[in-house]
Amino acid sequence: MSRGAERFPSRMQTLTTRVVMAGVFFGAVIALALSVAFSWTDTLAGGAGGGEGKLTEAAKQAFHSPPGTCLSWNAKDASDAHQVPCTQPHLFEVTTVVDIGAKYPQQAPFPTLDQWQDIAQQQCNADVRPYLGHPLDPYGKLTTNLLRPTSAQWTDGDRQLRCGLQFAGPGGGLQPTTGAAKTQDQSMVWEPGTCLALAGKGVGDPVDCSKPHSYEMIATLDLASHFKDGYPKLDDQKSWLDTECNKAAKEYTGSSDLSSKKLTLGWDSREQESWDAGSTKVNCKVAATLQDGSGFQAVTGSVKAGSSSSSSQQQSAPPSSSAGSGGGN
Repeated sequence: MSRGAERFPSRMQTLTTRVVMAGVFFGAVIALALSVAFSWTDTLAGGAGGGEGKLTEAAKQAFHSPPGTCLSWNAKDASDAHQVPCTQPHLFEVTTVVDIGAKYPQQAPFPTLDQWQDIAQQQCNADVRPYLGHPLDPYGKLTTNLLRPTSAQWTDGDRQLRCGLQFAGPGGGLQPTTGAAKTQDQSMVWEPGTCLALAGKGVGDPVDCSKPHSYEMIATLDLASHFKDGYPKLDDQKSWLDTECNKAAKEYTGSSDLSSKKLTLGWDSREQESWDAGSTKVNCKVAATLQDGSGFQAVTGSVKAGSSSSSSQQQSAPPSSSAGSGGGN
């Protein structure tokens, strides 16, 4: 491993941080638009006239879940939503029930998506800390969102919302989590061997490493294992991670020379707010950056020892990705 391997340049860090926050917001909008539509289409329900079909019993139960309930689904419109034990992989955990009937009486029109987003921010953020028993990491993997009534339920006078927590990837896709939110590590990290799609010059959701991608995660390190006296300054994090990520890269790649493949070794850092929320883990990762520092170029194949060789590919045009747009941590 070349000792010249370093953290991604500061211009890249600015880019990825900016895109991460956009990705989280985009993911919240996606979930608001899709995961809250607990109804079958007319063709499935046998309805007519363009109205919503009947809710399934499982979806009804899911929508009226109490705080502490975890939900999952497979369909894009969440029409197969159902309750699952929080010890199993799930996509949403209900944190509180809110009634907005005082502000939106019987005659109020069904809110627009922008209005729902405002409602989610106003109603679902304040109660998160009491529910968790500790702060929500503003840069962590968990974000707040809500489950709203369908338009038919709204017309019938239903004004109850379920606020909850979810993990939206940088490309906007919801990612499964396991365990109750209050016991989860909020660190925005991915399992070693995970590759994140390339979306334009930015980062998308997980994708097979044989496909064009931006980052490949090669290790997860815990800053708290070394810095035991409180939050470490960013320069101290960098100094330690420079050494430890190089060690991890040698082990992961079988001492492959990343620079010969035009790849760069990088790592995350943690802000004070994340540290205070208990998020102390970071990823060591590999990527290929564009020469002007404006983003990433495609990498195909894994750098893991024994895997198909990895190579960067200068793109004449940004590759398309089914994982969506967004950023990496």
